[in-house]
Amino acid sequence: MLPRLFDTHTHFDVPDFDSDREQLAYQAKAAGVEALVLIGFVASRFADLLYTQQFVNGLSQAPQAYLAPGLHPFYIEQHQPEHLLQLEQLLQQQDCVAVGEIGLDTFLPEHKQPEIFAKQQDYFQQQLELARQYQKPVLLHIRKAHAESIALLKQQKFQLGGIAHAFSGGVEEAKALIKLGFKIGVTGQITNPNAKKLHRVVQEIAAEHLVLETDCPDMTPLCCQVSSLERTRNTPVNLPYVLAGLAQSLQCDEETLAEQLWHNTQQCLRL
Repeated sequence: MLPRLFDTHTHFDVPDFDSDREQLAYQAKAAGVEALVLIGFVASRFADLLYTQQFVNGLSQAPQAYLAPGLHPFYIEQHQPEHLLQLEQLLQQQDCVAVGEIGLDTFLPEHKQPEIFAKQQDYFQQQLELARQYQKPVLLHIRKAHAESIALLKQQKFQLGGIAHAFSGGVEEAKALIKLGFKIGVTGQITNPNAKKLHRVVQEIAAEHLVLETDCPDMTPLCCQVSSLERTRNTPVNLPYVLAGLAQSLQCDEETLAEQLWHNTQQCLRL
């Protein structure tokens, strides 16, 4: 029996998968991936997100697809006030498990500019408000802005938790997010022995606070990369490698770990 796996973060709706989405869905299910979350990042893709969910859920031997629409901080220049209204419509009309991915990102120098960072904070805040209104957890995207994100969550007294996706912070930041009700999302990065910070985090906080994700088409596990020169597309089929990398890092049994991670996901997405 294969362990049940839940891919908590996919962009399985993007054009990278248009040619073979159906086959990949079957392969993912055959590899033990029982469920996946389709994540929103810009309003212009909401229709495709919804279409992909309906398509995948219309297949007989495929993972169950869940919806989490949101406005991603990295694309802050594109977001307009009417996009928040479109997001609210989706939350009203569709069965969404979370709002995501949302948060703060100062990876690019231009996103550190006060007016742009202020816009990121504003959209983060307004989406937390929507999540509260519709009683949804949130999927956090935080890059080089952990202190600010944690401060904002505390300031908003956000109580519904969620997942800190593709976590890149340190142990103390992970603990602060766990205290706020969040699980820590582990990607294919865990298969990289050089990702020492991530290994330290997962070993320090233990399995009960973790969930798995591919973040496909990005974050391809090291063992699945075919070229050092160009990106190898990541897919939900690769989730078992993330589980194996995490089990190795935690020095524990894959099956027991998979059950714990499945339970964690069900709990934090209230399924």
